[in-house]
Amino acid sequence: MIKAVRGVRDILPSEAWRWQRVEAAARQVFEAYGYAEIRVPLFERTELFARGIGDETDIVKKEMYTFEDRGGDSLTLRPEATAGVLRAYIEHGFHVEPKPVRLYTMGPMFRYERPQAGRYRQFHQVNVEALGETHPALDAEIIAMLMDFFAALGLAGRLELHVNSIGDVGTRPAYIARLVDYFAPIQSELCGECQARLTRNPLRILDCKIPGCQPLIDKAPSILDSLSPEAAEHFEAVRRCLDAMGVEYAIDPRLVRGLDYYVRTTFEVLTQDLGAQNAVAGGGRYDGLIQQLGGPADPGIGFAMGLERAVLLLGSEGEGRELLALLIPVGEAGLARLLPVARALRQRGLPVEIGYGARRLQRELERANRLGARYAVIAGDAELAAGEAIIRDLKSRDQRAVPLEALEVEMARLAQVENGR
Repeated sequence: MIKAVRGVRDILPSEAWRWQRVEAAARQVFEAYGYAEIRVPLFERTELFARGIGDETDIVKKEMYTFEDRGGDSLTLRPEATAGVLRAYIEHGFHVEPKPVRLYTMGPMFRYERPQAGRYRQFHQVNVEALGETHPALDAEIIAMLMDFFAALGLAGRLELHVNSIGDVGTRPAYIARLVDYFAPIQSELCGECQARLTRNPLRILDCKIPGCQPLIDKAPSILDSLSPEAAEHFEAVRRCLDAMGVEYAIDPRLVRGLDYYVRTTFEVLTQDLGAQNAVAGGGRYDGLIQQLGGPADPGIGFAMGLERAVLLLGSEGEGRELLALLIPVGEAGLARLLPVARALRQRGLPVEIGYGARRLQRELERANRLGARYAVIAGDAELAAGEAIIRDLKSRDQRAVPLEALEVEMARLAQVENGR
């Protein structure tokens, strides 16, 4: 037997409804805010991610699935979506559209990581990007939209929003110098990766999740003390807008995010319900990235949300596949009469299944219960002779006869009753 590759998984019908619920909530909330869906390729030229994410990041150095195609080009399965969306923004001339350009995408990403709960080598994200506008109200709006999405799923009460500013590219060197001065004397107490980061990218030390590094990171200088006047005012304005919208948040000066292209506003949504994998979503502003990828000097802000973790948080809340009825013909004559009824109900968008008249009635009733049907509709020779069908309530066990010509309308009425409960 051939099994799935390590680090990937099948999403089975018994859980797919939760994914559909998350995806539907994302589309509904994001489009209410004016965002439009864009679908970008699963693989891009390797250069795009090397330039967009950064040559020194763990993603580019250790985690990308890179291969050479038959034409000799180096291609990479996308490890994140922002670079691809920005490549499309540049390539298709979105920069001439009214600003901000609001885009979202969702789908699988690929990173070679150690598989664990909520983290896979093929994983899924929803990504949102707002491009071409620097106003701090946009930062606050996109954060509010993210929290509205979680509220639509009933998850907002289980999450914490953390926000920070990591300053401007031009003023950040002074803070990095303070970090080096702080960490250099205690370098041997850091984990191996953070020791390497001290010379390569000291800011990334603050993003370390190794427990042994946390007490040292907690005592590190705060980046908020090193912001330029312009960056400090931008952050204050973001906070004022969040306050005006009633968005609750905590200021987290250690929040730097994992990718090098972020500037100014950064944010994460955290949970205590998933163990070590506590980040459910996160993002920030990346004002120089579009230009770095060969486009105009347009600013941008966005976030990524992990679908696996949102689905884990959703758990078994709500209901899965809801089957209104199993239509049970007893014999070929009953099948011929119920087939058009089943089609008409499906055309109304009502979920029904139909038997094929070959099983005994008791077996079909057992199957209806296993399928989770709310009703069974029975039509055998006796019912057909009377011009009727039997509707059986599978919860109460009550049943009644309904004229065949009224069966479609009656089932539609019962569906409305169920939806109104």
